[in-house]
Amino acid sequence: MQYGLRHDGPGSDAFASEPRPWLGFGLGLRTEYFEEIIENPPVLDWFEITSENFMVAGGKPRHYLERIRERYPLVMHGVSLSIGSTDPLDFEYLSALRQLARDVEPAWVSDHLCWTGVGGVNSHDLLPLPYSEEAIAHVVRRVEQVQDFLGREILLENLSSYVEFNDSQMPEWEFVAQVARRSGSRILLDINNIQVSARNHGFDPLDYMAGLPADRIWQIHLAGHSDYGDYCIDTHDHEVPAQVWSLYESAIRRFGPISTMIERDDHYPSLTELLAELDLAREAYGRAERRERAA
Repeated sequence: MQYGLRHDGPGSDAFASEPRPWLGFGLGLRTEYFEEIIENPPVLDWFEITSENFMVAGGKPRHYLERIRERYPLVMHGVSLSIGSTDPLDFEYLSALRQLARDVEPAWVSDHLCWTGVGGVNSHDLLPLPYSEEAIAHVVRRVEQVQDFLGREILLENLSSYVEFNDSQMPEWEFVAQVARRSGSRILLDINNIQVSARNHGFDPLDYMAGLPADRIWQIHLAGHSDYGDYCIDTHDHEVPAQVWSLYESAIRRFGPISTMIERDDHYPSLTELLAELDLAREAYGRAERRERAA
């Protein structure tokens, strides 16, 4: 089934009132779990794939992907769009991304609200932008081009960050909201990244969420981080901590049902342990829903 929505031209807000698709609770699809997923399909609702890992025709990764997509809905999540860079958009990359989306028929396609390189040099990292009107206008133009080329809206994820720019004119949440509203894109809300950035920059994570447009948020990431006391690093190699669970419940109460997944990128536990953590997400979601109904 094709869940992705088309884009009706520059700055279109034509789908702002469209109901948010509900996929349920999912996991990031990692090679460490391929065999087990095929041999003993786990009880979960969907998987998120890293787009760049499957931008090839055939081969072992695509073989596993085809087997898994027969059973589970998929979404695509990329790390190479570099939407904030001043380099020209890479249409060779976008062509491969569009072909993968045609093959996989994901519920949606996402990447990060960042830049990853400039002058043809790839940093292999997700780098933050200055939160300025100039940066908004630049990113919006590029998002419109990408959405028109792909023939669908995209989701952009908020980053964890460790530096601030002197040129910033607004808080991060206003920047994220304005990019989504003006470009017609959606938001992939990473709750862990909010918590990490709040610690590093000294803002209230609830203020961040209060500044976001609920109708633009289509997916949530949950993950763990490394806490070094004075600062946090978004490592995705720990269990989801208590502060992130609490913030997740606040997000569900504020924004309503949003498809949720746990993102783990290192120090992989057993799939059984990861599924148990996903059950914690279901429980947190249920608590938030009950509290909102009782309010």
